[in-house]
Amino acid sequence: MRKKLLSTLLATAMAVTMLAGCGSNGGQQATTPATDNKTETSAEAKTDASTTTTTGGGKIGVAMPTKDLQRWNQDGTNMEAQLKEAGYEVDLQYASNDIPTQVSQIENMINSGCQMLVIASIDGDSLGTVLEQAKEKDIPVIAYDRLIMNSDAVTYYATFDNYMVGTKQGEYIRDQLDLDNAAGPFNIELVTGDPGDNNARFFFGGAMDVLQPYIDAGKLVVKSGQTDFETVATANWSTETAQSRMDAIISANYADGTKLDAVLCSNDSTALGVTNSLEANYTGEWPIITGQDCDKPNVKNMISGKQSMSIFKDTRTLASKVVEMVDAVMKGGEAPVNDTTTYDNGTGVIPSYLCEPVFADASNYKELLIDSGYYTEADLQ
Repeated sequence: MRKKLLSTLLATAMAVTMLAGCGSNGGQQATTPATDNKTETSAEAKTDASTTTTTGGGKIGVAMPTKDLQRWNQDGTNMEAQLKEAGYEVDLQYASNDIPTQVSQIENMINSGCQMLVIASIDGDSLGTVLEQAKEKDIPVIAYDRLIMNSDAVTYYATFDNYMVGTKQGEYIRDQLDLDNAAGPFNIELVTGDPGDNNARFFFGGAMDVLQPYIDAGKLVVKSGQTDFETVATANWSTETAQSRMDAIISANYADGTKLDAVLCSNDSTALGVTNSLEANYTGEWPIITGQDCDKPNVKNMISGKQSMSIFKDTRTLASKVVEMVDAVMKGGEAPVNDTTTYDNGTGVIPSYLCEPVFADASNYKELLIDSGYYTEADLQ
């Protein structure tokens, strides 16, 4: 089922890319599920830039999409600190979710002497032209958490197992509603992320691989009728956009007291919008709400019972792995990877390192987030 879903998603994504060109919202291509190839190896980079040698540091460009989401602030801060500790000069930029700004920032990094680039793209299909400049100068590129599509300038990819994120969310809903045993039917609504984020289809696809059989059987009912990715996607992962859409769904389908049993939310910013809408408009029994990232407001909502769970993706772990990858390449070696079959960006398979996401809820957030030093007790007051 997983392979079938991935193949369908990726065929759709590539078709969209072909039709809409540079500004389209493409998805990652996968030839084999990510979890099928987890033995750590060292793969040859796709460009000759992997042979770059340096002695004692160098300048690294780090391009993040926005400061508007807590997770990107943490990603950028963690990576900058660890790169500096490893002896590198760092040019860290945030692009306010504006594609031309990110393109300009990357161009400036290339022209200002950066010897390697780490890029979390705003839109996976928007960077092909500027990355040609990096390729011409033999500057290696690591796609960070979001795969950059249709560019052979991408040397490596570092991320979490995004399909697994979705399956964990779907399995949580399945288990909490006891879908294999309970009579049902149960009402569910679906909220996923930005269509230009290559990961969004994988989050949604992983969850729907779990939930779709129950929808097909009538045990889960989407009363709004909104089930396809394009309809349930949320531009820029915006809390306000998710809230506005949920307002409309509640008004049309649940204002008469009809029970809403669950809302699949692919991340915490959309979950926050859904929660805000429910608090303002919904009078029934509180539904299951999923999330991802363990943002502070959402952890507080988990503690208070407003959000059921989240997926913890420790940005310190991903940052550490990327620093290790950067250091290996800058010293003339090959970056450590643990997946060499899954992530095809349209020009070939990109050697990747996948970190494992972790389930979080009110029962284990202290161990995961506070005891590990990710947050303090005061952060969650």
